[in-house]
Amino acid sequence: MRLRHALQSLLAVLVIFAAPTFAQNKAERQPLPAVPPPPPEMIPFDAALEPQVTIKKRESDTVEEYRMDGKLYMIKVIPTHGVPYYLMDDRGDGNFVRSDTLDSKISVPQWVIGTF
Repeated sequence: MRLRHALQSLLAVLVIFAAPTFAQNKAERQPLPAVPPPPPEMIPFDAALEPQVTIKKRESDTVEEYRMDGKLYMIKVIPTHGVPYYLMDDRGDGNFVRSDTLDSKISVPQWVIGTF
């Protein structure tokens, strides 16, 4: 019984707040003006920041090469059977290190120092 009374009260409140919206004449309603585009300096996209990706299909795997400013910095190898892995050039010296994931390998300590 209380739930029914609460729902009826809620419905009455919603009708009271919605009544002015329904009471407006359609002729009085005006569409909002179009939003102007942002100025060019505020657009975050920069084609120079996007990596160039080259996909090469081989007999047993697919290789995706990622380049920034023409320099190869990461290779993703997707074998036909198996788990994909990455070859990363972290230092920019041309030496690639294999990694099974793209996580940063930084683990934040989560020790409990004290409880209150």
